[in-house]
Amino acid sequence: MKTDLFSLPTPFTPPTTEEDELSVLRLIRSRRVGPATFKRLIHEQGSARAALAALPEIARAAGVSGYEICPEGVAMAELRAGQRAGAQLLCYGGAGYPPELIDLPDPPAVLWALGDLSLLQKPRLALVGARNASSLGGRMTRALAHDLGAAGYAIVSGLARGIDAMAHEAALETGTIGVQAGGIDVIYPLENTALAEKMATRGLRLAENPPGTQPQARHFPQRNRIISGLAQAVIVVEAALRSGSLITARAALEQGREVMAVPGHPFDGRAGGCNALIRDGALLVRGAEDVLAGLGGPPARVPPPRIPQGDSAPPKSAPTLQPQHSEQPLALRLLSLLGPSPSTEDQLIRDLGADPAAVARTLLALELDGQVQRHPGGLLSRS
Repeated sequence: MKTDLFSLPTPFTPPTTEEDELSVLRLIRSRRVGPATFKRLIHEQGSARAALAALPEIARAAGVSGYEICPEGVAMAELRAGQRAGAQLLCYGGAGYPPELIDLPDPPAVLWALGDLSLLQKPRLALVGARNASSLGGRMTRALAHDLGAAGYAIVSGLARGIDAMAHEAALETGTIGVQAGGIDVIYPLENTALAEKMATRGLRLAENPPGTQPQARHFPQRNRIISGLAQAVIVVEAALRSGSLITARAALEQGREVMAVPGHPFDGRAGGCNALIRDGALLVRGAEDVLAGLGGPPARVPPPRIPQGDSAPPKSAPTLQPQHSEQPLALRLLSLLGPSPSTEDQLIRDLGADPAAVARTLLALELDGQVQRHPGGLLSRS
């Protein structure tokens, strides 16, 4: 018979007071205590307070001399910083903590939450993908996020640029959750500041790290396990063979979640990861109906699958993401949006939010340079 957290000889006592929250914070912020160790200590001791009391002796038994637990003042400072940011602390096993995360081998001990906590009561799907999303990848992301949101799912992603930002923006009206790599009050990248502010009132932001934490490379894989853990399935829209999105997909498989992927052109490096996932058994996604069918749910009231075919108009049901202005030269921005699959000039202009005349001049220069190829019907692709 499977033994779970709540059937051990020492019953787990969920945190209910500020003193309990401080104990949880002190435990997880203590030296050499990560999420997996935190869970093991809670298993063995029954509560964060009991684990704190036992921790110095456990450290001595492990050969660590002079071990000191996190001071109460440090935990209190974090608690006050989170409150100043307007965030609420969700502690492992406590009120509001997502139950889907409890059974993970390395669940977050705490989550700082800012926004609409009721979104944690909805069924959830994760949409992840490339930061340098193509125009077609962006259109597919917006259509999926909108249609799956309309079907009743909250959309989870990582608040990064590209696919993440497009998914959040398209799902704002129906519910979206962003998991941050740094502190709840640290927006990264800065270009997503306006989106993050909207999500603090119309969506939900979550962060495992203390307020004020600047995101570092090691924080992103840790964040990705929370994205996949919160979701019933992870849908990868665009991803290179070595990318953070594939880390999320691997985490999903390890956690027993479904993995789905949107196929792409074999010559487009941004599709390599998705195509490999499909080759290895991930569900091929052409639209929201494929996702819902794969989950065993009826695709009622969801528009039929659609693959952009170069038509100049965006999907009518999917809201258009506001252009992300960049300091990059227009030529580089154009090339980043183009891939082997053709797009229309009108769609590129909308995605860039740029002057049509400037786009036309830049495209001509890129054509003459052999970097862009024009096809019948006004379609463009990257050479």
